[in-house]
Order: sequence, then C-alpha cells, then structure tokens
Amino acid sequence: MSVVTVTPNPALDLTYTVERLEPGTVHRIGTVHSRPGGKGLNVARVLHALDVPVTVTGLVGGAEGTALRAGVGELGIADAFVAADIQTRRTVNIVDQSSGDATLFNEPGPRVSADQWAVLADRVSALATAGEVVVVSGSLPPGVDPDMLGDLVRAISAAGAPAVVDVSGDVLPAVVSAAPYVVKPNAEELRAATGIGDPRSAARALTEAGGCVVVASLGPDGLLAVTGDASWTARLAKPLTGNPTGAGDSVVAALSAGILAGRSWPDMLRDACALSAATVRAPVAGEYDADAYARLKPAVEIHEVTL
Repeated sequence: MSVVTVTPNPALDLTYTVERLEPGTVHRIGTVHSRPGGKGLNVARVLHALDVPVTVTGLVGGAEGTALRAGVGELGIADAFVAADIQTRRTVNIVDQSSGDATLFNEPGPRVSADQWAVLADRVSALATAGEVVVVSGSLPPGVDPDMLGDLVRAISAAGAPAVVDVSGDVLPAVVSAAPYVVKPNAEELRAATGIGDPRSAARALTEAGGCVVVASLGPDGLLAVTGDASWTARLAKPLTGNPTGAGDSVVAALSAGILAGRSWPDMLRDACALSAATVRAPVAGEYDADAYARLKPAVEIHEVTL
C-alpha cells in the first residue's frame, strides 16, 4: 500500500541567489539550485521523509522535464511520470542576500491536449488500485479545464482509491461534484467555491454538495474538518511564525498518510496540524522540522464542534 501523488502542472524550481537585486541591471548569480516542484511533489517529498511509500506522476517533457525526473530519482521517490511532447514549466525564485527578500516568477505551464491528458488519466487509473490513496494537488496547465479534472477524480474513485484533492477555489466545484474522499481548501478557496464568507458554513455547504470530507486550512486558526457525521477543529495555542509556503502540502501529506494507515479523524488532524506547523519552520516547501513535529503533536488542541 502506498500514496500516489498527481501533479497536474509540475515545474522545475530554480533558485538564484544574488548579492542585491536591482531591477534594470545585470546580475552575477552567486548560487543556482534546482529541484522538482509543484504541490503534488511537495506532498510526496514530505511523505517520503515520513517513510510513507509514495509514487509520483504527471505529464513532463523537454529538458526541464528530464531534470525534474532526475531530481525525483535523487530523492529516491518512485517515478511514474508520463513523458509527453511538452516543455515542463519553470519557476524562478531570486533571493536577495542583502535583504533576505525572495522574488518568485511562475511560468503558466505548457498547453496540454485532451489526448495527452487522457494518457495521464489512464496512468493514474492504473496506479489507483484498491488500497492506494491518490492525491491530486496543484494548478491546472493550459488546455485542462476543471471538468477534465473532475473526470480524473471520478476515475480514481472508480478504481477503488480514496482521492485527496487540493486545488484552487475556481476548480473546487467541479472536483466536489466528482465526490472525492477529501478536499483541502484554505479559507479564501472556500469563499471562492461557495460564495460564503464564514469558513464553517462554507465547509458544511461543500460537504453537503459533494458528500466529501472538507479539511480547511485556516492559517493561525488551525484546521477545520467537516465530515458527514461530525466536525472538529485542530489548532495550537501558540501558532509558530515562519515561512508558510508548503504548510498546506504538509496537511495533505499527513491526511493521506493517515487515511492509508486507517487512523481516526482526530488523530489525523493532530498529525496534520503539527506537521503543518513544523513546515513553517523549514526554509522551503516539501520539508519540515522533525524535532518541532514531535514536540508539537501533544500540544495540538482537538475539539469536536457543532456547525
């Protein structure tokens, strides 16, 4: 048994370090670092660090796609990517050493045809055997609309696997209509998907619309989980400060690991809240502070709530 992560729009993440970023001038780059990127890959990196078996898939192509797959191999993560006639996108992060500020440039990604998406859907269906957990996380590439993602979620469920989905608010309604097992929005995405400002009311509306479990990330207010039978909150009395990038990916990693292991919702929420907080202490997405994770788990406050 393992977790499969699907990254619809993977990227090769490049980080350039310069002494001082000055627009309109030529810069000498101090260091260059590249790594596989995209939310599904961040989830996979966390799962791998937790010793949870994980396989990654998505569409990749071109020199960047080759470099991305090489990076996955160096991490020791199982690679089930589909090679396609596309150019995998890049993200470029420029770090100004004088200020510590980072400037991020995200490419939109290659246009993916319906035929290319169908090949990926076949690969995902083959991986989504009963007993597996399938995570679908991240943005959609040009050419792939929300309904196509909804069809992929239906195929995962038809293969007997629970789907855990983390996508943007505009895509969420199409995903919820496909009845995944779990969706993991943040407060802004809940509002965009439902038009409801109150997170508890919005989460309940999504659950009632699709029959799925909603686990919402609420920043310093922790997590809210709404199932068909009960609801809980999970939070730390003193939230940690740091880099929030990747905290939501760690929530998804903890939930998928918990589902795979058959844990209860309160236990999964405790793990997810602590792991998310420990990720805030790490410098980049896909990593976490293991000591902080172990220390914070007993401090997570779990409360059953009535919506």
